Amino acid sequence: MLDARGAEIADRTPASRKLGRADAEALLADAETLYVAKGRKQTELQASEPGAADLMLGPTGNLRAPVVRVGRTLIVGYHEEALNQALG
Repeated sequence: MLDARGAEIADRTPASRKLGRADAEALLADAETLYVAKGRKQTELQASEPGAADLMLGPTGNLRAPVVRVGRTLIVGYHEEALNQALG
C-alpha cells in the first residue's frame, strides 16, 4: 500500500526486534496526533494525552504493528481508512 502511493519509507524494523514502552514514548515525543487501530475500531487522540503509550502496546507489551509516521501524525495498527487519509 505504501509503496504503491510512492511513500518514502525511512525506517523498517524487522519483526524479530521487539519494541516496547520506551520506543512508544519516543515516537509520541515527536507526534501531535495519534490514531490507534484495533480491529475495526479506530481511536484518535492527542499524542500528549495520558495513556497514549498504553494504547500503542499490544497484550505482550510490545509496540503494535504497523507504525506509520506522516509528519507529526502517528498511525498504529492497520486501519485502511486512517492510512488513506494520512497519505492523501
